[in-house]
Amino acid sequence: MGPLNSCDDLPVTSSPQPPSAPTETPGHSDHAHVGHGHDHGQDQSPPPQGHSHGHSHSHGPAAPVSKHLRKVIAAVLIPFAVAVFVGMVVLWPGGAPAHERSGVGFDRQTQQGTVVALEQVDCKSVNASQVPTTGSVSTPEGREARAQQTGDCKKATVEVGTGPDKGRTFVEIVQPGAPRQLEEGQEVVVAYAPDAPRDLQYSVVDVNRKLPLAVLAGIFAVAVVVVGRMRGLFALIALVVSFGVLTLFILPAILQGSNPLVVAVVGASAIMLIALYMCHGLSARTSVAVLGTLVSLLLIGLLGSVFVDWAFLSGNTDDNTGLIHGLYPDIDMSGLLLAGVIIGSLGVLDDVTVTQTSAVWELHQADSSMGSRALYRAAIRIGRDHIASVVNTLVLAYAGAALPLLLLFSIANSSMGSVANSELVAEEIVRTLVGSIGLVASVPVTTALAALVVSADRPGSPAGAAASGPVRGGRGRRRKR
Repeated sequence: MGPLNSCDDLPVTSSPQPPSAPTETPGHSDHAHVGHGHDHGQDQSPPPQGHSHGHSHSHGPAAPVSKHLRKVIAAVLIPFAVAVFVGMVVLWPGGAPAHERSGVGFDRQTQQGTVVALEQVDCKSVNASQVPTTGSVSTPEGREARAQQTGDCKKATVEVGTGPDKGRTFVEIVQPGAPRQLEEGQEVVVAYAPDAPRDLQYSVVDVNRKLPLAVLAGIFAVAVVVVGRMRGLFALIALVVSFGVLTLFILPAILQGSNPLVVAVVGASAIMLIALYMCHGLSARTSVAVLGTLVSLLLIGLLGSVFVDWAFLSGNTDDNTGLIHGLYPDIDMSGLLLAGVIIGSLGVLDDVTVTQTSAVWELHQADSSMGSRALYRAAIRIGRDHIASVVNTLVLAYAGAALPLLLLFSIANSSMGSVANSELVAEEIVRTLVGSIGLVASVPVTTALAALVVSADRPGSPAGAAASGPVRGGRGRRRKR
């Protein structure tokens, strides 16, 4: 049962012995030993049964708060959860709308295939109709044209492995300078154009990467479970549920024409509730993290809406967004951009808010005499370190994703001002800065909420007495060992 209890933050309300159990020396108040019993070494009696793991207090179950505070938290979160549920029911799309394939980009029919034969051929013999436009090799076009006439090409015979034409073969010519080179026996993805002439209906568009990706995902899942045990397993389940909400609700609802911002807020809230409570347990500590995340998401949505409109960001900046707008012209592309900002910030927000609430709870368990101000001051110092690392992580993540684009601007010797002013880069700047502001704000907001909640408990309450007994017993047992 040890690993199971270490994987969530469920309040330990049923397993502790009653407060009258011999867990402290008579004459000393409960308040005097919640934070300092392990320093005085006064707990010499054996701990209550079922709490051999009580000494592991660094990331163990959170001490339950008073009944009154639980009611206050429930009064806030239950209506919020009901509103999220109702919103999902009202906006539920029932699947993505059907459309006629355009055959452009990702919107084309694809099948699986295998390279069954590969031979070297003279590029001039297979590119006879492609006469070089220029003899100069100083331009990319000239170099490519010259290579197509003088180099060695590959003639690949590809067999279609799926679909109505399974077993059919076609020929694919691979130029010497092509970024994607083929090998015999390699599995590939082929595009199918039914309206094209028979000899041109199939073409190789990509290689099949399913096996290495599946192996990598398996290694990731094993590592998470081995290190995180049951908590890691619940995190994986929450990850699957999050992808389910994204693919079954958020994306189809946007395609059906619902407001992307509303869909993103409802979907992100559902992901937040499921992921946080599944990974960290149904406790007051998790509830405070949910509240802090919710406030930060609202701030990100507000700031994002203001600056997306103010900067005149259309959200239609590349071939993919252009294709989406062409297929579904009713979709609000700027709203789609804002929805991406909210969903992209959610994962890091969860990390920050959970860390801050855990810090406040552990500080309170270490010294229950600390008031809300002292708890806030102590925990905010941890939060400042977290802010610095998280903001840097966000900026570098976006810079890494846009590295080819930034390299093109560098090659063109564009000034920093002109680079930042282009809509493609301005979108990433707004996305990064709005998300970072929400992350920075989540630290003081969540820390303040946690400090107020945990310090509002009465030391003499039944919940506090029940929670303090096992903790002191566990610590005393550890000192005896």
